[in-house]
Amino acid sequence: MLQVDKETFEKEVLEAEGYVLVDFYGDGCAPCEALMPAIESLSEKYGDKIKFTKLNTSKARRLAISQKVLGLPVIAIYKDGEKVDELVKEEATASNVEAMIKKYI
Repeated sequence: MLQVDKETFEKEVLEAEGYVLVDFYGDGCAPCEALMPAIESLSEKYGDKIKFTKLNTSKARRLAISQKVLGLPVIAIYKDGEKVDELVKEEATASNVEAMIKKYI
């Protein structure tokens, strides 16, 4: 799983071809920390079909706001640089994330 930041987000997500999943998380976000192992295991399961990235919004607030990420956690899927789907806050469960991934692979 690729860690992106405000320097690499554009290249790795917005300029990427195909599907990219972004796990938007923040320091001290307990639901984000609880979800992270599930996302990591999904990246092992589906990493050959979809690119997995994660962004610490605590270090990239303006970027998060520009992507309309206002609450955490947010799991978003981009296709060719456009956000096509996302799960926000309590919707962001391991089973919902997997179901969302399956829609796009």
